[in-house]
Amino acid sequence: MLALLFLAGCASDVPKSISEAPAVEITFAQALAQADALQGRAVRWGGAIAHVENHKDETWVEIVERPLASDGEPGDQDSSGGRFIAKVEGFLDPAVYAPHRLMTVAGTLDGIYTRSIGEFPYRYPVVKVGSYYLWPRLPRRYYYPPYWYDPWYPWGYPYPYYVPVPVPPPPPHPPRH
Repeated sequence: MLALLFLAGCASDVPKSISEAPAVEITFAQALAQADALQGRAVRWGGAIAHVENHKDETWVEIVERPLASDGEPGDQDSSGGRFIAKVEGFLDPAVYAPHRLMTVAGTLDGIYTRSIGEFPYRYPVVKVGSYYLWPRLPRRYYYPPYWYDPWYPWGYPYPYYVPVPVPPPPPHPPRH
């Protein structure tokens, strides 16, 4: 019974193609430099969603590439090789797949697409997506400085001159757009 509970606790809803790297990893820079030679090769890339564009039969997700951890989750660092377009079959709701959410895709390279960012013409590697995973948002954690620590809470300091110090409320959540 304990073994079943342990194995159930280890279960993950992340697809295997996302959690495991392809046999031969193609970097973002290689794809930009050798797009024609690498077309049709397997890739696993991820990053932060910049824009979602729904077409008739597919959704184009513009992603700002970030290095992936061993489990396929994009890192939270600011380094990036650039942007790529993930072509996903079907409809993805732009309210769910919102800007700044982290997403990892696995699929095949499908060439280079050029379009503008502002007035700058930009070359996007295109990934025809076989599987994808939208990483859950992490809960907000509040940090309280160590000088707010009271080892005698809630009973009070053992001396008669104890004066409770009010703790300010946590900061408000930023407005959602």
